[in-house]
Amino acid sequence: MPQLKTNTASRREILLAAKQKGGAAKWGAFLRLSGPGWMQGAITLGGGSLAGSLYLGIIGGYEMMWLQPLMMLFCVVMLCAISHITLSTGERPFAALNQHVSPVLGWAWLIATLMANLVWAMPQFSLGSAALRQNLGIFPFEGGEYAAMIVLFAVSSFVLWLNDFSEKSYRIFDIVLKLMVGLVVISFFAVVYLMASRSDLPWSRIWSGFIPNPRLIFEPVKSLGALIADSSSPAYWREVVVSAQRDRMVAAAATAVGINMTFLLPYSVLKRGWDRDFLGLAKFDLAAGLFLPFVLTTSCVVIAAAAQFHANPEMDLIDGQAGLPEKLVTAYEGNLTEMLERTGSSDTAITDLPKADRILAATLIRRDAFAMADTLKNLGGRGWAQIIFGIGVVGMAVSSIIILMIINGFAVCEMAGRPAGGWIYRLAALLPAISGSLGALFLWTGKANFYLAVPTSKFGMVLLPIAYVAFFCLMNNRQLLGDSLPRGMTRVGWNLLMGVAILLAVTGAAISILNDKSRIPGSIISVRGVALSLLGILIATGFLFQINQNRKHP
Repeated sequence: MPQLKTNTASRREILLAAKQKGGAAKWGAFLRLSGPGWMQGAITLGGGSLAGSLYLGIIGGYEMMWLQPLMMLFCVVMLCAISHITLSTGERPFAALNQHVSPVLGWAWLIATLMANLVWAMPQFSLGSAALRQNLGIFPFEGGEYAAMIVLFAVSSFVLWLNDFSEKSYRIFDIVLKLMVGLVVISFFAVVYLMASRSDLPWSRIWSGFIPNPRLIFEPVKSLGALIADSSSPAYWREVVVSAQRDRMVAAAATAVGINMTFLLPYSVLKRGWDRDFLGLAKFDLAAGLFLPFVLTTSCVVIAAAAQFHANPEMDLIDGQAGLPEKLVTAYEGNLTEMLERTGSSDTAITDLPKADRILAATLIRRDAFAMADTLKNLGGRGWAQIIFGIGVVGMAVSSIIILMIINGFAVCEMAGRPAGGWIYRLAALLPAISGSLGALFLWTGKANFYLAVPTSKFGMVLLPIAYVAFFCLMNNRQLLGDSLPRGMTRVGWNLLMGVAILLAVTGAAISILNDKSRIPGSIISVRGVALSLLGILIATGFLFQINQNRKHP
């Protein structure tokens, strides 16, 4: 793979000299030379993470603060293993998977990455456009969404091209990306600061929420327990709340760890010319550029959402007052109507239900990110709240679009067997921007998003643990790693951590599939059936290929 037009030799000298000095010199050089980890942070801090954090705070309050940091911790473990394999061998992972594990898995990994890039660019463009127009007041006129899409397309494409030219443009790209990630973190920190300055946040409950509690997969959060007990049908609400918790937990976990993240890291470090001398830098890079920004940002969103929405809906909605958005009223009444039908109480009027029922129905409404921004108007003024929140959301959207474009360039070049650079790379990188902008305008706002988003997310979530297992196998492959194969207790530690990561990924994939009761609109085909069929086809194809290989090479 061709490297960027950067002076890798001089960077190696800076790195080795800083390591000898140690202390502040070492960490300063690490921060200066870092880059791929910030790219990982930029893609994961997108609309998916924003929505996942928002829903976690709404349904779980402060009791689910632990989920996203835990998933990201083990994501970093797997990415560190991937970087160890890549930097120690210098081999491209796609070729390594095909040679040492299975071409079926290698191609499935690549195709799932391409699907994720093209589809998930759509909500990023939709989110960025809405933030520009609704929160920041830019292009408020009719048809302004077209202007917003053009701006997002142009800015993303320009920053992307900085990543593929000279040493100077490469350095500018790294600086811009770090500033964008920093902007996202600062914006959401400012949101929580506004809240904390105007009201007392329960910090003891917030800190205790970082303690993992897997029981929330099977039981409702304690903060909703009293409402469920006081409702007209505790058994019904318990089932609905637990199901909603599982959905939100899986959604938050899936947006924290994407299949395309495992593709981005190895190809970005190879393109920069990194090798085994950069192993320490690669691990620091993931901690500083991915783990810390992600945990800080998502924690702030969960705190803000929990404080505003968890078991604390608008009283006007509960009391049936007019003037609220029709979307909220319809969702609220729909939740209560479904409860009455399923419990055989359809003759009961909504207004006659206990207040606990109405609060639970309002808590389960799927709000968008802009509803939270609007509620912040009482904290720092509507204008400032919208501006601060809008800047953070636009930063999320643009940074994610840029990295999706970069990944797509890598994936298409790898599929075509061409070097990751030049015009093929740049044109391939434009595909998510094209599908994202056009899709956001003509597809994502309608029902078609179901056909695109659900199968892709299910396929990616199912494939994630398989990809983890593949890299686990590569990490223990003596033929591939040679002298770089971990030994002794170091190997035991790596395998233990990677084993936990695989277990978490398998659990998330299983819950994602088995908890899904939806059907493809206009048919009796369940999404769960489609996901299980895809998994079965993939496994069967892998076994058949392996049997054929064993016959050829007994």
